[in-house]
Amino acid sequence: MKSQLQKQLESRLEQLVNKLGDDEKINRKKDLMAKRNAEIVKVQARAKVKNKIEKDNQTFLHYQIHLKYLIKQKEKMYIEEEIENRKATFYQEQLYNDQEIVPEFHVPNDQPPSLINDANDDRKSYNYDRLKAVQYAERWWNSYNPKYRKFTDDCTNFISQCLHEGGAPMRGYPNRGQGWWMQNNNYSYSWATAHSLMQYLSTSKTGLRAKQVSSPQELNLGDVICLDFQGDGRFDHNTIVTGKDAYGMPLVNAHTYNSRNRYWAYEDSSAYTPNIKYKFFTIVDN
Repeated sequence: MKSQLQKQLESRLEQLVNKLGDDEKINRKKDLMAKRNAEIVKVQARAKVKNKIEKDNQTFLHYQIHLKYLIKQKEKMYIEEEIENRKATFYQEQLYNDQEIVPEFHVPNDQPPSLINDANDDRKSYNYDRLKAVQYAERWWNSYNPKYRKFTDDCTNFISQCLHEGGAPMRGYPNRGQGWWMQNNNYSYSWATAHSLMQYLSTSKTGLRAKQVSSPQELNLGDVICLDFQGDGRFDHNTIVTGKDAYGMPLVNAHTYNSRNRYWAYEDSSAYTPNIKYKFFTIVDN
């Protein structure tokens, strides 16, 4: 016989899969699909318990839901994936709280107010392999390469890995406030901090370089989108373009809130606000 806990988890999955109830996130997803002239044809969901504590007739549960959406837009069909982390509390096997654990996108306390970039225009020659960058983003969107250091807020570290695996050269070691690098278990702010990577891409004249463009339609596979959820000038999150939808708009992969083939604007995210701002960077080959 199934426990009440198992039944409650299955009920939550059914709600997500069938888009039932008054869940704000589900409604946001539906609104975004309507705006894009797209529809969710099918949803698959799988739950995995990450941590379980039992105390005084209470059960405290942390669990993950891996969601797969089959999306149809015009004649195009593609799969979007995301990992939703949740916490639930049961009393005598009756659920009385179940909510999403919203990722915290924040600027570390040790980040300098600005990033120093070299005035040196001695450009190292490299070819950015966009296919390799995208292949890496696809391989590791929901896991962590032991070759690199892992961070609690891993979004920018993940994007830096993708860029580096695509051939972008590191520079600036050992000055953490200069260049873009990870070496000897140390790293530059621009490697692992969202705002610093945005600053680096905005100003770098050597090594990894980028050009800011005005619209997402101008981006290619392997390019970068920086997001400022609050619109306060401090950028919180970075994503990498891994595909295009039927209208040529970017689909992105990301860490922290692990996502694959997500629509670039993040309007269905729990972190989204109406004040959100974006910067779009296309990587420049030397």
